[in-house]
Amino acid sequence: MSTNDRKLHREAALTAGRPAPHIAARRSLAHVVRDDAEAIRIAKDLALEFAVGAAQRDRERRLPLAEIDRFSQSGLWAISIPKEYGGAGVSAVTLAEVTAIISAADSSIGQIPQNHFYMVEALRLAGGEEQKQHYFRRVLEGDRLGNAFTEIGTKTPVDFKTHFAERDGKLYLNGQKFYATGSLFAHIVVAVAKGPNGRVHLVFIDRATPGLDFVDDWSSFGQRSTGSGTVTFDDVEVTPFQIVDHDGSFEEPTPMGPFAQIIHAAVQVGIARGALAETISYVRAHARPFFELTIEHGYEDPHTIHGVGDVAIRVHAADALLARAGRIVDRATTEPTAANVAEASIAVAEVKALGTDVAQLAATKLIEFGGARSTLESYGLDRFWRNARTHSLHDPVRWKYHHIGNFYLTGILPPRHGAL
Repeated sequence: MSTNDRKLHREAALTAGRPAPHIAARRSLAHVVRDDAEAIRIAKDLALEFAVGAAQRDRERRLPLAEIDRFSQSGLWAISIPKEYGGAGVSAVTLAEVTAIISAADSSIGQIPQNHFYMVEALRLAGGEEQKQHYFRRVLEGDRLGNAFTEIGTKTPVDFKTHFAERDGKLYLNGQKFYATGSLFAHIVVAVAKGPNGRVHLVFIDRATPGLDFVDDWSSFGQRSTGSGTVTFDDVEVTPFQIVDHDGSFEEPTPMGPFAQIIHAAVQVGIARGALAETISYVRAHARPFFELTIEHGYEDPHTIHGVGDVAIRVHAADALLARAGRIVDRATTEPTAANVAEASIAVAEVKALGTDVAQLAATKLIEFGGARSTLESYGLDRFWRNARTHSLHDPVRWKYHHIGNFYLTGILPPRHGAL
C-alpha cells in the first residue's frame, strides 16, 4: 500500500470512526508488585471496580481510559517482567488467573493488555541486554505497550506488508495495521514489520513519533471497548535499538506461542465465570416460575437448577484446565525443549477450546434462564455472548481440536507460532 493509499484509508477510517484519544504522560510511577499473591489480591480489588459500569461502557462503546490507567498504575502490567530486572516474574498460572479475574468483570479490559504481555515476553526471549534494561524499566514505571500486528487486505492475517527499509542512511517504517488492540491506550506502539532481509521484526515506537497515527474505528458487535482499530505508519523514522528480531522466537523451541495463547484462553474462562455469576445473581433476583409449576421462586425450577449445575461444572473444569496449562507453560519456560513447548501448546489449546465453548454456553444459558426480561438493553446481559463470540475469532478453535487430536493420536508436534 502506497503512502497515498494509506492516507486515503485513514481518512475513510476517520469518517467511520473517531480520532484516537489523547494519552497523557504518566504523572507518577506505577506501583511495583512483588509476588504472585499480591498480583491476585490487586486483580480481585480492581475487578470489583471494573465490574461497575461494564455494561454501560459496552452499550456506549466507551473506551475505558480511566480504568486502564488504574490497571497499569496498579503494577499488574509489569508482573511478567523477570525478577532480575525488578519485576515480580510471576508464574504463567498467576498471569492467566489475573487475566481471568479481570475478564470476568469486563472482558474488553481483560483483553487489552494481552499484546503488552506478549511484547514483554518477546523482549525477554529475543531482546538485547540494553533493550531489556530500557523497555523493562519503562514498563515497571507504568508505560503501556500496544499491538500493531495484524493487517487487512493480505492473503492471511499473518502476511505483512508493513516494512522498514534504509533510505539516505536512516531507517523508515511504512504500513498500516488493523485489530490493533491496546494501541489506543499505549505509550509505546510495537509494530510487527518485515525488514530488508524479509524476516519479521518487532519495532518499538514512542507514541509521539511523527508519522504514527491512530483511528478509533473498531466497530465489532463484541469486545466493543478494546479500541482495536487502525494504526498507520508513514515514514516513521526508527533506529536499530528499537528493533527486535521476532522470527527467532519460533525457529527454536520457546514458550512464546503458548504464553501468548494462555492469556487469550484466560479471557474466555473469565467470560464464562462472569456469565455464570451473572446468571446466578439475575435468576435469584428476577426469574419468574414457569406457569405449570407451583413453586414460589423462579430459581426453584428444577430444569434451571440442573442447567446452572451443568454450567458450573463446565466452568470449573475450564478453571482447572487453565491452572494446569499454566503449570505446563511454566515448565516449558524453565526448560524450553521441543517436547515441553509442544506439550505447553497442546495444554493451552485444550483450555482455549473448552473455555471458548463454555463461555458461549454460559452466556446463552444466562439469557435462557433469565427469561424475556433479561434481553432488555438496560441489563446489558447480551454482552457476555457477544464478547465471547467476538474474542473467539482471534484464532479458530476448530484448529485447536485438529492439533490436539494429531498430538495424542499420531504424536505429531504442533507448529510453533503465536496462535498455538
